[in-house]
Amino acid sequence: MWVRAGRTLRPWAAGAARFRPARCARAAAVEPQAASRAYGVVTEFKEKPDMSKFPVEDIRNFSIIAHVDHGKSTLADRLLELTGTIDKTKNNKQVLDKLQVERERGITVKAQTASLFYNFEGKRYLLNLIDTPGHVDFSYEVSRSLSACQGVLLVVDANEGIQAQTVANFFLAFEAQLSVIPVINKIDLKNADPKRVEKQIEKVFDIPGDECIKISAKLGTNVESVLQAVIERIPPPKVYRKNPLRALVFDSTFDQYRGVIANIALFDGVVSKGDKIVSAHTKKTYEVNEVGILNPNEQSTHKLYAGQVGFLIAGMKDVTEAQIGDTLHLHNHPVEPLPGFKSAKPMVFAGVYPVDQSEYNTLKSAIGKLTLNDSSVTVHRDSSLALGAGWRLGFLGLLHMEVFNQRLEQEYNASVILTTPTVPYKAVLSSAKLIKEYKEKEITVINPAQFPDKSKVTEYLEPVVLGTVITPDEYTGKIIALCQARRAVQKNMIFIDQNRVMLKYLFPLNEIVVDFYDSLKSLSSGYASFDYEDAGYQAAELVKMDILLNGNFVEELVTIVHKEKAYSVGKNICERLKDSLPRQLFEIAIQAVIGSKVIARETVKAYRKNVLAKCYGGDITRKMKLLKRQTEGKKKLRKIGNIEVPKDAFIKVLKTQSNK
Repeated sequence: MWVRAGRTLRPWAAGAARFRPARCARAAAVEPQAASRAYGVVTEFKEKPDMSKFPVEDIRNFSIIAHVDHGKSTLADRLLELTGTIDKTKNNKQVLDKLQVERERGITVKAQTASLFYNFEGKRYLLNLIDTPGHVDFSYEVSRSLSACQGVLLVVDANEGIQAQTVANFFLAFEAQLSVIPVINKIDLKNADPKRVEKQIEKVFDIPGDECIKISAKLGTNVESVLQAVIERIPPPKVYRKNPLRALVFDSTFDQYRGVIANIALFDGVVSKGDKIVSAHTKKTYEVNEVGILNPNEQSTHKLYAGQVGFLIAGMKDVTEAQIGDTLHLHNHPVEPLPGFKSAKPMVFAGVYPVDQSEYNTLKSAIGKLTLNDSSVTVHRDSSLALGAGWRLGFLGLLHMEVFNQRLEQEYNASVILTTPTVPYKAVLSSAKLIKEYKEKEITVINPAQFPDKSKVTEYLEPVVLGTVITPDEYTGKIIALCQARRAVQKNMIFIDQNRVMLKYLFPLNEIVVDFYDSLKSLSSGYASFDYEDAGYQAAELVKMDILLNGNFVEELVTIVHKEKAYSVGKNICERLKDSLPRQLFEIAIQAVIGSKVIARETVKAYRKNVLAKCYGGDITRKMKLLKRQTEGKKKLRKIGNIEVPKDAFIKVLKTQSNK
């Protein structure tokens, strides 16, 4: 029998309802359990779980941190299977990594959460697993996710040992004063050496070797002991349920039917449907429409209590309203915001243009939809004479930029021109008049064309990062030479074991932003790993380099370079332009200039008619006269001839050089 709105529905009407795809999609969005059931993830329509059954002492909030490809997502899959959250099938691979780009690259881009129910020694525990991104570009998201945890599983590959990101992620957890449980994974591999990795962990992190848990996440070997260690070694959260609500937003996604879905961790109080809540950052008020846990799909609950982790939907229209690190509290019950909140700060900027201007509106809507799910991308309208209308986008780092570009291509089928990435510079203004005009003493320069003249500035500042390189010792000499060529300053050098070295360098960000990682991998036969963290700004001798074609400035090719590197960069651009520009009937002079000084030049030779072809024999003066007349004609043509740089020539010069 089919019932709808209190009356019986005829069978043919029920059949028709079954074949309305739009309504089915909407239903899937409203009832994620139904949608997930269609995709083979185990969820059934259950009663709403009563979260009050879990006192604070029976809750454990933990995260898994690791270097790329050390088995973090595989371990998460096994933990989900062991606790009965998902069925044991061969298809369980990267269950928490939902984006295509995450599955292809084997990385986590968005933080995911899963609430696991586990029985141990006669008690039922609630274990909240927060799966964080591993890459340095997302280190702010990682630090906010870790602030919702009390402990971490530090996963290290038994074959590869400690890598650069392992070190960076450990120190993030260490600074947050979390309990660290070292887990040595992939012990089933032929070349695995758990004893060597144990010694590395003891030396670098000062964690006793007997605390390491040796597992194989792929085969499920000894994974049960990881869950037991989580309960025994990680303390319960220190929270107060009787205090007013205080919740941390550590991630958010956008759903076109329900608005923003915020992932929250409750530090104090209780939240339930119908509560009026306020964002401490935006000061906006919302009414809670739905709360629940992720299991790993959304499952609604009546209430969420302090110490628990779940999701909240409150009619937010834009992810910028649910900023990562923000604090939510009850209306008329203001609380002290949780410490550590800061807005996302772009580190790398790149121009994005449609390949064909007719695709501008399609690309505009694609970028709009993608930024709904990624509030850390900054968007500024931009236009160029050569490439047409486009955008200048700000990203957290290079991987973030690549992932964004890949998602544009895969999810929205958009083909774009991505220009060489640049970094934000700062200029300290010299006169009070200029400070009054710009309304600040230090201005940030995103677009090289707007770089202020030296006469207006006391000093220029460039962003620097603290880089960590871990490499086998036979490549140390080559890598030190590479770092010195990139203007890096050595800070430290430690031998992790007999044949592995950890180098710490202070790098200018613009030196590593394009091809440093590729050069490092090729020098070390792929064995070296690299990681970096923001280290602020430092004074630098920067110059603005213009490119001239027959004396005319080309705005799109303006670059900011360090004084030492100006000649090599100018020569490189001139050579690439020479190869890209079509020849004309007159000579084209390509010049790289700083102020009025030419530092590099290339010449595109003119097409030349053989004016002596009709002279067979005869006097030399006749030939000289013809050649002189041709030279004068070329000179005149060069004065009046306009050089139109074709679009593909710009693309060749501006596009990220992957083969440099």
